[in-house]
Amino acid sequence: MKIRVDDKKGLVEAALGKIPCDLLIKNAQIVNVFTGEIYCGNVGIYNGFIAHIECDPDNLKRNENPLIGKTIVDANGEYLIPGLIDAHEHIESTMMTPRHLAQAVIVHGTTTIITDPHEIANVCGLDGVNYMHECSEDLPMRQYILIPSCVPSVPNLENSGAVFTVNEVNELLKLNRVIGLAEVMDFLGVINGEERISDIIDAVEKRELFIEGHAPSLSGRELSAYLCGGPVSDHESTTSQESRDKIRAGMYVDARESSITKNVEEVVNGIKNFRYFESLTLCTDDRESEDILNKGHMNDVVRKAIKCGMDPMDAIKCATINTAKEIGVKNLGAIAPGYVADMIITSSLEELKPSKVFFEGKLVAENGSLTVEIDQKDFPLENKNTVFVDDLKLDDFKISAPIKDGIIKTTVIKYNKLNTLDTDFSYEDIPVKNGFLDISHDSDLKYVIIINRHENHNTKAFGIVRNFGTNEGAVGSTVSHDCHNLTIVYDNIENALSVFNDIVNMKGGISCSLNGKVQEHLQLPIAGLMSKKPCNLLAEESTKMKNALRKLGLKGLENPLLRIATLALPVIPNVKMSDLGIVDVLNKKIVDMF
Repeated sequence: MKIRVDDKKGLVEAALGKIPCDLLIKNAQIVNVFTGEIYCGNVGIYNGFIAHIECDPDNLKRNENPLIGKTIVDANGEYLIPGLIDAHEHIESTMMTPRHLAQAVIVHGTTTIITDPHEIANVCGLDGVNYMHECSEDLPMRQYILIPSCVPSVPNLENSGAVFTVNEVNELLKLNRVIGLAEVMDFLGVINGEERISDIIDAVEKRELFIEGHAPSLSGRELSAYLCGGPVSDHESTTSQESRDKIRAGMYVDARESSITKNVEEVVNGIKNFRYFESLTLCTDDRESEDILNKGHMNDVVRKAIKCGMDPMDAIKCATINTAKEIGVKNLGAIAPGYVADMIITSSLEELKPSKVFFEGKLVAENGSLTVEIDQKDFPLENKNTVFVDDLKLDDFKISAPIKDGIIKTTVIKYNKLNTLDTDFSYEDIPVKNGFLDISHDSDLKYVIIINRHENHNTKAFGIVRNFGTNEGAVGSTVSHDCHNLTIVYDNIENALSVFNDIVNMKGGISCSLNGKVQEHLQLPIAGLMSKKPCNLLAEESTKMKNALRKLGLKGLENPLLRIATLALPVIPNVKMSDLGIVDVLNKKIVDMF
């Protein structure tokens, strides 16, 4: 597809010099992502599109009339590069609204994001996706929306606030900024040809739209089967070999540098001896407010790729034209005639701190500050309560055992490392006292409860987790990928009840407790996922929450805020929790605790 030119006749005439351009950027070192060259030139922009580039890299001294612009910006010899594109992002994971996110990331040079609103879709269904679309209208950046493919993420393994079938997908395809299907997390459903996900993919393929993938650890025949099933990309490559296998198979690899998982180094190390990088892109996936405020957004991901050994030109290409090609937008991601005039002026390709940011030919940020206003509008969904739970008591947090006293072999979820999402089964002898499990002998063990918080559901399930990271206390959250049920990890029932009541009273958020008292909380009343506050204020609150979590033992994590969000994620191997029980991810079944 192409971004529509409203006045093509005028653009052609501006290219020919028959009419002046709206904007002329002169004295720029132009970064050409097609050739890898950098050369001095002037760029003329008309009605949001690049009309002509005045340059002479081969010293031909052609005789042309000079570009004329109604407005002139002098780049003073700084670099001019395309606006940065985030290949895969969940806005909900920033805990900001789309409008507050725009305020935060435009100043860092991000002019387009490809967003998957499946977090809010799992809570609010069609209303959630429509809200994200409406809230991102008329922004000085581009927020393309992908239709959530997996609501819930894996059917029959968890209950969410909605169920998306091909009917809901067809309804959402009517939205004007929908460009495809979001990460197809049910990779086993694709490989096994299950009807629900096959019908959804087919509906999008018929329109020749982008189909985003999610293929953790897939290789060999399973990877081939997944690609034959329709998805074309993946942001779950965590090892060098995985990235090599996928790029060799023609898959787009979105190297991820989120607040939870950082894979850019492994991916770059895996592919750095390849001759071509056409199918490597960069993304943030789940990057929260404090990281955006203090480190940056896509410019920080590009910096990381450069530090890992990528040439700056290659890294910039991976965050611009490669991503545009991945999603199928033909006139985005480059500085060339007919392309959208999304551009950054910067003094250093390695540091990539924008001095000026242009969106559709208009200056939208300068030296770290917005030059345009973003109105903060009110939407009904922002005031809707989405936490519907029973009134639980202390005894409701005890885990019953099938014996009264003694020792029982118990299925335990074991995190392999503090900084990874993957988990394995562990089978341990757990004491039982008066009919209930007792983990007081081992501070590395914690109880887990997943409480369904969506209307018309009252399911809940228990588990035991090892290596979660906390030494004491309880942590609870309604940010719990992907169904976002209320998850609590706790050492005793008093701390669990304290966190539970606090989150219910906040109408969603994150909370932690010690000695039966709340230590800190982060209020997220919009779908239990997002705050109404801008990035700087949200970052302050996030910092307080992180510090409280570190006091409970989560010290080895760069960002402990979203540790709990990974426990109920039944699309990441090998074992997770849901409101229905302990999930064997690869075999797609609920397993017994005992």
